[in-house]
Amino acid sequence: MRNHQTDVAIIGAGPSGLFMVFEAGFLGYRAVVMDALPQVGGQLAALYPEKPIYDIPGHPAILAGQLVEQLATQCAPYNPTYLLGEPVEHVEGDAATGFTLKTANHTVQARAIVIAGGGGMFTPRKPAQLENLGHFEASGAVRYAITQKHGLAGQVVVLAGGGDSAVDWAVELAGIASHVHVVHRRNDFRAAEATVEEMRRLVEKGKITLHTPCQLSALEGDAGHLRAVTVTNLEGEQARIEATQLVCCFGLAPNVGPMENWGLGLERGIVPVERATMQTNRPGLLCIGDMAGYEGKVALILTGFAEAAVAAKTIQSIINPEKKFKVQYSTSKGVPGTPGVA
Repeated sequence: MRNHQTDVAIIGAGPSGLFMVFEAGFLGYRAVVMDALPQVGGQLAALYPEKPIYDIPGHPAILAGQLVEQLATQCAPYNPTYLLGEPVEHVEGDAATGFTLKTANHTVQARAIVIAGGGGMFTPRKPAQLENLGHFEASGAVRYAITQKHGLAGQVVVLAGGGDSAVDWAVELAGIASHVHVVHRRNDFRAAEATVEEMRRLVEKGKITLHTPCQLSALEGDAGHLRAVTVTNLEGEQARIEATQLVCCFGLAPNVGPMENWGLGLERGIVPVERATMQTNRPGLLCIGDMAGYEGKVALILTGFAEAAVAAKTIQSIINPEKKFKVQYSTSKGVPGTPGVA
């Protein structure tokens, strides 16, 4: 068991957690970042690193993976310690005496904790009706996220789902894959209208084939190599789609893991917080990002960034209560390692 001492323990290495490192470091506080995933970036890195994001200020468009890389670079001058691949199993203590966090192999003592867990410990929803699903998962012929879209070049891809992820990838892969099939149990899609319209234009051009309303019913292949996907409509009629890849875009099953026992008053995976401080019902234990809940919350990445700044102010009042908080601007203070800054 390795022991670590720090000012702030950040649970979650997604975009909000990474920017929390910067905000804490900017005020002079050290951070340990803990995440159950084996890499930083949260859902952006694990599920759609090559998907463009359009609502990050100053970036008309930026790939999710590139955003993660730039956030990691931004907080690097403050030398955070990353403890990845292990969920936080236990939290004890308080703001007065300090907190202790434990994973399978690490113990962390911290003056304050910031939960930036996004959707928590997420697992993809799977099509339960496919008996031999695991056989094709192991070989990568069935997947739940696209991390390298060019790896699907020239392949026939079946995308299952009707939300933003499925429709976005259908449009994106139409110019990369040999052909794209979209399987959805309804005729209507729960995605941005403009993207749905673009997908239907690609259907007219013969780049995409829609199978609606249909559900997946069987997989065909051998030695882990997918040869065909069978779908069934509402009348029970079946159709065989020759394909080499199946991507299931059914979303993520919420799973907050051990956090459910931390006494935070979770409501459907959301942690209630005080909006002015981002504190939970346990003083010194804060929450930011998608998991933080308050009236009027807008669940966007940029909201998490703003919440990180508020949380840093609160942490300063906990660790150094004698200091009157004064806003410091990066344009005047600078960042370590940049030109003109010690």
